Amino acid sequence: MQRTSTEGPDYFHKVVDCQWACPAHTPVPEYIRLIAEGRYSDAYMVNWKSNVFPGILGRTCDRPCEPACRRGRVEDEPVAICRLKRVAADNKDDITARLPTPVAVSNGKRVALIGAGPASLTVARDLAPLGYELVLYDGDAKAGGMIRSQIPRFRLPETVIDEEVGYIVGLGMEMRLGQRVDSLKAVLDEGYDAVFVGTGAPRGRDLDLPGRQEAAANIHIGIDWLSSVSFGHIEKIGRRVIVLGGGNTAMDCCRTSRRLGGEDVKVIVRSGFEEMKASPWEKEDAIHEDIPILNFLVPKAFTHENGRLTGVTFEKVEPRFDERGRRSLVPTGEPDQHFECDDVLVAVGQENAFPWMERDIGLDFDEWGMPQVDAATFQSTHPKVFFGGDAAFGPKNIIWAVAHGHDAAVSIDKFCKAEDLAERPPPGFSLISQKMGIHEWSYDNDVANDLRYKVPQRDKAESLRDVKVEVELGFAREMAYRETQRCLNCDVQTVFSEPACIECDACVDICPVDCITFTENGDEDDLRGRLNAPALNTEQAILVSGELKTGRVMVKDEDVCLHCGLCAERCPTGAWDMQKFLLEMTHAGGTCR
Repeated sequence: MQRTSTEGPDYFHKVVDCQWACPAHTPVPEYIRLIAEGRYSDAYMVNWKSNVFPGILGRTCDRPCEPACRRGRVEDEPVAICRLKRVAADNKDDITARLPTPVAVSNGKRVALIGAGPASLTVARDLAPLGYELVLYDGDAKAGGMIRSQIPRFRLPETVIDEEVGYIVGLGMEMRLGQRVDSLKAVLDEGYDAVFVGTGAPRGRDLDLPGRQEAAANIHIGIDWLSSVSFGHIEKIGRRVIVLGGGNTAMDCCRTSRRLGGEDVKVIVRSGFEEMKASPWEKEDAIHEDIPILNFLVPKAFTHENGRLTGVTFEKVEPRFDERGRRSLVPTGEPDQHFECDDVLVAVGQENAFPWMERDIGLDFDEWGMPQVDAATFQSTHPKVFFGGDAAFGPKNIIWAVAHGHDAAVSIDKFCKAEDLAERPPPGFSLISQKMGIHEWSYDNDVANDLRYKVPQRDKAESLRDVKVEVELGFAREMAYRETQRCLNCDVQTVFSEPACIECDACVDICPVDCITFTENGDEDDLRGRLNAPALNTEQAILVSGELKTGRVMVKDEDVCLHCGLCAERCPTGAWDMQKFLLEMTHAGGTCR
């Protein structure tokens, strides 16, 4: 193998698995250490720069960082990264003085933002400090998009939404709320230099089954129903409720139903429990609130009597695999099952809807009615029109919308400056030694053995009485500190210097997980198998040195390294050093180097 190149940011970035997995590349270990030091405002601002909505995401993020967390390779549960983000938000001081100030002088460029959801708000956050005149359109009376309309208040209080949306709106822009856009051509005709579309995936999928029309009064589309609850248009539901679907929207629907009078609420899914798209913790919360989840049942018909819904008939299915390993659901032949109910909530997916976009203005659409959007620049086939969030590539989640917003803002800024959109500004990074003495580092490198701490919740009986009472109470400061100590500081890298190494193997002797090996070089498959502890996870890189004096190479398995620093403490020549890697993603206004 060739010597591992660590001169650019990519190698060490991938070692920080949580940050690599985060679409917005939030420097997770950095803000966790700040929380451990009680520097909550600093931790909040680190988050705010990357993911824009720390308090919102600290309650609702889909947590792509946590499955990647190295702690999950040591024991069952990763660090509670998401809930620590909320700790920073809940305990910060007034940070308004640390926000960008509105620019008094315009740069002469006007940009329209259609939809006031997380993607558009992120674009606004990045462009407003650069002097762009921004005009934000949304059909609702308040900004926030799906954050405000589709996430129940018992998960996300409105005060948190108002605060963090307010930080962005306060940067200065024209708000055209309550003004639904019915024509993209009309917006373009207003002479904007660029238009960003962040309208989400606003249409919930329906089920065309027998009885759908006859019982329509008591069959509701999940996301529309949640919006009606959020805006106070719906305050009750029938005693017996069936929720169809296995995603997070279905979990929000069933838990909301329990708070609006649903005593017998069931979630019925066509797939298996493990295959459901809902996050594991969302399923756990639903089950905790006495909501059964029934699997492998496919709806066949809505039953009704005298124009009123009486129930749903289901066919029992099971998974089968063909000779290529492809899975399909086939009927078991068992008798159909009928469940009585008063209301049905359909949460089987979301779709994009662009009836307000004319097809003769230079926008190309694919066979599914989605606009053709460049995956890197987010520019459509109409050079002035950019997309982001669910409107660009279909339903995902808030953190992906934020990442899209950052990238789209870079493109809009470059487009307005007549620069090449394909030339993306690279991130900045630094490697700084943490050495403070012979055996002392500027970070806590003692590996804690604590299991993951559970976020306390409000008493179930109390929380089920009110749809606006937040269920999760968040970590108290002391418990948050203990949870921060589970972080392995993966961004403090073990940096190796070949010229200083005398090949004494002291680092090999002291390593608690046998991740360091001095051996003859070879092909990667061969080398991985010859390490002291074979490096079996091929998705994680191994650090390979250049040739040493004996002709051997040093190989370190990044997959199991604890970043404890014992190798650097033991090394008599300083060939090992612990250096903090800090990645700074370049947003709009940055330059290519």
